[in-house]
Amino acid sequence: MKFAATPPYDGSLCRYYVHPADFCFKLPDHVSFEEGALLEPLSVAVHACQRAGVSIGSKVLICGAGPIGLVNLMTAKACGASKVTVTDIDKGRLNKAKELGADFIIKVDPKKDSKDLANKVIDSMGPADQTIECSGAEASFHAAIYATKSGGTLVVVGMGKPVVNFPIVDALVREVDIRGIFRYVNCYPKALALVASGAVNVKPLVTHHFKLEESLAAFETSRTGAGGAIKVMIHCNKGYKI
Repeated sequence: MKFAATPPYDGSLCRYYVHPADFCFKLPDHVSFEEGALLEPLSVAVHACQRAGVSIGSKVLICGAGPIGLVNLMTAKACGASKVTVTDIDKGRLNKAKELGADFIIKVDPKKDSKDLANKVIDSMGPADQTIECSGAEASFHAAIYATKSGGTLVVVGMGKPVVNFPIVDALVREVDIRGIFRYVNCYPKALALVASGAVNVKPLVTHHFKLEESLAAFETSRTGAGGAIKVMIHCNKGYKI
């Protein structure tokens, strides 16, 4: 198994890329290449929601409204979650989360402690049955533990510092299961089915388009979030016109 962009394998920024047939999935005629490109982050969400046990009627907390947080929001809704709260420090991304179906959005105040944020989550929908942490921020990890119900599940997707402090006693005495994920397995067919059926619409995530020759500008746009960037698309087909 090779994962383009992860050392020692080079990325796939080229006109043509040879890939093992066993790892290729044919897109239905009505699914665009852009939607196909977004199956990778969507597969992360499929795996995270499966690990968390999101199901019909679940109350879910998503920490972080970046691309991964947003696909987790949509996937949780597709899994039957009745209420989803999304937290972030960026108001623009929270507005996007609301547009994509979040029932509640909460702007994080870095000056307040994590229990304050957890209390706001609980006030909005009650303790979360499942929490999916996508920001990688230590304070957000703390809030996620506090906001998850006793016996609930916290899945940590965001990778921040390799070593963090966290309220282990609070997690232990309330039996909050803390689970990690790394990549995914056998999730592409499910992700494709979600898109092909219309259960998840990933098109609103694409905010910017660049030609292959403009790759550096594309990465810079993604890095800085300029112009409200969420997912930045690089088109490798020759002659593509923006």
